[in-house]
Amino acid sequence: MRMDAGLDTGPVLAQHSVPIDEDDDAGTLHDKLAALGAEMMVATLSSLQDGRMQALPQPQAGATYARKIQKEETRLDWSRPAVELARAVRAFRPSPGAFSLVEGEPLKIWRAAACDARGAPGTVLRVEEDAVVVACGQGALEVTELQRPGGRRLRAAEFLRGRALAAGSRFG
Repeated sequence: MRMDAGLDTGPVLAQHSVPIDEDDDAGTLHDKLAALGAEMMVATLSSLQDGRMQALPQPQAGATYARKIQKEETRLDWSRPAVELARAVRAFRPSPGAFSLVEGEPLKIWRAAACDARGAPGTVLRVEEDAVVVACGQGALEVTELQRPGGRRLRAAEFLRGRALAAGSRFG
């Protein structure tokens, strides 16, 4: 886009959409967009130099300002649907990371997927060898990678060897 006096308001020279795959997170999407942006920059500069490029004004409708993410926004609200929480975990990975309290201890949740199970939101429904299944407002979240404060990211199996969690434990 061309620059003008506003914040990201100048006319658009080129745009391209990118599908977000089911396993994409903020990091993989960043990398896809960086590679695409570099390719588009070369093509756009070439077209501008040749006089083949025409800038189009951006529509005012739908424009929003993306403010900095606050820590409290990364806290998982277990009353929400599992599908939304799985997306939040992906959106906050690799940084700053989604978190929840478990019996008063903050835990980062790095990998999770929605699954079909029911129970009181925030309640651990079952602990499997490679996952902790936590009830949500709709469905459940199968948590497969976690991190304690000051620790490293661990697959659920490794995490559970050092931190016991049992059915009935509460995330909150």
